Amino acid sequence: KHILLVEDIVDSGRTLQRLVELLGERKPQSLGICALLHKHIASHLKHPVRFVGFDAPHEFLVGYGLDHAENFRHLPYVASLQ
Repeated sequence: KHILLVEDIVDSGRTLQRLVELLGERKPQSLGICALLHKHIASHLKHPVRFVGFDAPHEFLVGYGLDHAENFRHLPYVASLQ
């Protein structure tokens, strides 16, 4: 099967790398990665992020499900905590 992995944000890349490893064990025909936000910090990714909604700054982001200590997840926009 063809797999498109949809991620909210690519930051350190640790979660994404682990998912790619787990899914790769199942030998998919193809594996693509899509992210709403990409910080371009994770240089070690074996599979590049193919589809990117927005390039994100190297700041802590909240909103649209992204949270800080269980707060700000409900915001209807993405904001930076500075």
